[in-house]
Amino acid sequence: MKYIAHINVMPLKELLDPQGKAVNNSLHNLGLEQVNGVRIGKHITLNIEAGSKDEAQSIADNACKKLLANPVMEQYDISIIEG
Repeated sequence: MKYIAHINVMPLKELLDPQGKAVNNSLHNLGLEQVNGVRIGKHITLNIEAGSKDEAQSIADNACKKLLANPVMEQYDISIIEG
């Protein structure tokens, strides 16, 4: 069966996010002072062939642990849908 994994990778909340801070400051310079706490991450989509949704989740989790996310600096969440 075909599944699509949507993965969001974000910096750990405890760590500084220089890119998010730069965007936050730029938004304030553009007059959008009501925006705060900007954090910049990445969104990854994987097309996965698997026998079940749980297997697809396991494959996506394995990909994150081995390559897509750095556990020292980032956290991730995975959403699996049938595709």
